[in-house]
Amino acid sequence: MSDNLLERAISRRAVEAALWGVPAVNFEMMLQALQRDMGGAPNQIVYWSRLLDWKNQTLTPNPDAVYLMAFFDTSDGPVVLEIPPAVGGSITGSVDSAWQTAVADVGIAGIDAGKGARYLLLPPGFDERVPDGFEVLRPETFSGFALLRSNLGGSSDSDLTAAVNYGLQVRLYPLSAGPDSETIFLDASDIVFDALLPDGIDFFTALNRRIQAEPWLTRDKAMIDRLATFGMVKGSPFEPDEATAKLLTDAAAEARAWLDQQYTELFTTGFAPGARWVLPAKPALVKAMTAGFTDPDTYPTDARSVTYSFAFFSAKTLGTGQFYLMTIADSDGRDFDGSQHYRLRVPPQVPVTLYWSVTAYDRATHALIRDMPWASRSSNTPDLQVGDDGSVELFFGPTPPAAGESNWIPTPEGRRFEALFRFYGPTPQLYDHTWTLPDIERLT
Repeated sequence: MSDNLLERAISRRAVEAALWGVPAVNFEMMLQALQRDMGGAPNQIVYWSRLLDWKNQTLTPNPDAVYLMAFFDTSDGPVVLEIPPAVGGSITGSVDSAWQTAVADVGIAGIDAGKGARYLLLPPGFDERVPDGFEVLRPETFSGFALLRSNLGGSSDSDLTAAVNYGLQVRLYPLSAGPDSETIFLDASDIVFDALLPDGIDFFTALNRRIQAEPWLTRDKAMIDRLATFGMVKGSPFEPDEATAKLLTDAAAEARAWLDQQYTELFTTGFAPGARWVLPAKPALVKAMTAGFTDPDTYPTDARSVTYSFAFFSAKTLGTGQFYLMTIADSDGRDFDGSQHYRLRVPPQVPVTLYWSVTAYDRATHALIRDMPWASRSSNTPDLQVGDDGSVELFFGPTPPAAGESNWIPTPEGRRFEALFRFYGPTPQLYDHTWTLPDIERLT
């Protein structure tokens, strides 16, 4: 094979490998943040003892919930995750593999339905006797995480403290260590927890770490030779030479450009007729992920790569515990500009049993906007101004409206942003469109 043909093969296959590998790299970066930024290790829990601020640099996190991330690794044997009963608090969460394929939902909208449970996470291929008294989960990878949100009962400081303390009742430990073993919690509230997708050769270095750590899944074995083309082989060191590294860097940039283009195309069809708000995942992906990619005739890896370029985690059953609508443009179809001022009127009787929120993110990184005092407003926001009819007017812009800061979400001057509306405990009125969310209007 001539050098030119080999270079073309490397470039072509590297772009496809980058797109295929996005969810695994996304997970790997969170694991690296645990280890690098927190000094932590697998089978420990990262949590935030207050609501998230911009220092949480994951993809579109929820700043209106108490977050816990339970990172597990079953390579040395089964691991136990204990979810407490919903007494004095509740958990909404899911357990995901290293490919961020949902294994199960847990908590009030999950298997235990708020009754609490001991979940036993088994290694791939585990065929030994399973002890009684566990809900057994079989992730397809050794590593993964549970994203757990400890729900707030209200907007006071005591409500926040109660949610944090309830979340600290979660337990994570190796089965071999026994139920009296300590669960290690690491508070990330004052740490820049940086888990954004890397560019260039760093992307492929992160992908290689997952390739080395996890078993090949049957559905992914077609990628083995493609990765080997540029020197990524399970069981061997990944040491690309200078020329190959340059090709991989260019491939990562091309993959990023493709993802950005495909992300924009998600917003062509509204969740409600004519709306700018969309469910930010293609229907084929939602269906495939819910089934754990078990349908032998479909595997929407392109749609998966787009979703995990701006988000992390998946729920086993989307729409039961939570639902999401996202927008990147105002009512006239113009991209959101952080230098401008906008208004969103949230109608009364939002169809939720827990709470709703809306958050602004940096369009370029899909993370919380750096150095902003806050990123969102929610039905739990203290001093939120509510109209006589129960509606709420929210304002976006670089400066607060004349009415003050209570209903204001700050935006970055000179940069684009995006908005995500969350429904926790969604009810049927959301899906039958008897309640609809208006588009965000530009005021200036």
